[in-house]
Amino acid sequence: MTSTPVAVRHALELDDLAPDELREILRRSTTPTAHRPLVGRTVGLYFEKPSLRTRHSCEAAIVQLGGHPVTFRREEVGSGDREPIGDIARVLSGYHAALGGRVFDHALLEELVGAATIPVVNLLSDRGHPCQALADLLTMHQTLGELPGATVAWVGDFNNVARSLAIGGTMLGMKVQLACPPGFGPGADDLDRLRALGAEPVVTTRPEEAVAGAAAVHTDVWASMGQEDEAEARARAFEGFSVDDRLMAAAAPGAVFMHCMPAHRGEEVAASVVDGPQSRMILQAHNRLHSMRGLLGWLVEQSGS
Repeated sequence: MTSTPVAVRHALELDDLAPDELREILRRSTTPTAHRPLVGRTVGLYFEKPSLRTRHSCEAAIVQLGGHPVTFRREEVGSGDREPIGDIARVLSGYHAALGGRVFDHALLEELVGAATIPVVNLLSDRGHPCQALADLLTMHQTLGELPGATVAWVGDFNNVARSLAIGGTMLGMKVQLACPPGFGPGADDLDRLRALGAEPVVTTRPEEAVAGAAAVHTDVWASMGQEDEAEARARAFEGFSVDDRLMAAAAPGAVFMHCMPAHRGEEVAASVVDGPQSRMILQAHNRLHSMRGLLGWLVEQSGS
């Protein structure tokens, strides 16, 4: 009798998971796992962008799960140029237990998923950063307690980090409030996606309105990697969107400040905030390791890979 193949699970965005699965991954992230599903196995980590937190947290998480990371760059494999993405995915599926990709174009990850027979994890793309959002959710749970009903605010560009945070927060029953300059807010598709998860986010161009009642205030750099030529124009567009002491005072009592890093003091956040007692930025960075361990261990076990 032949057994039914186990469906391979992927994590290109947090809503690839069910809310209960997301909660289980966060639970696993709180303590080192007793089960090490990667003993004697490897995980391929593909990087098109330089990385500090993503590379170190992923490699350390793989080791803690008993495995060995194999990190490689685009120029080493010529992805899409020297050979098709599908061929690369099929070959690497025979070597590794899982694949992770930090890429410019989200479509490349979708091509990997289309051909891979092992889990694929989005380590960052132009559309989302679910691994960062997992660390953010873990940090908020550790510092705020139960998340359902709590308000999370985002101030700045509705970028890949904001998108994943909004999705994850909504999945866990948080109220999402977004302050973005005109032209930098969520699109109709983004709002439809959040509504499909059961929420109606607050969207405003006034930071004070977004942070009102917020237990956690998040921001990010105004010009992300690859947008350096837009930095001057974005600096003008984002005037008034710095998270400073005045803005934090408008949030709920005891609110925490969060930033995915790198942080530009004096631009999107005041030094007094990012280095002050309300900041949880370094805890967030450390939680990149723990949340990656929880996610990767769960994916490998669920996929039987």
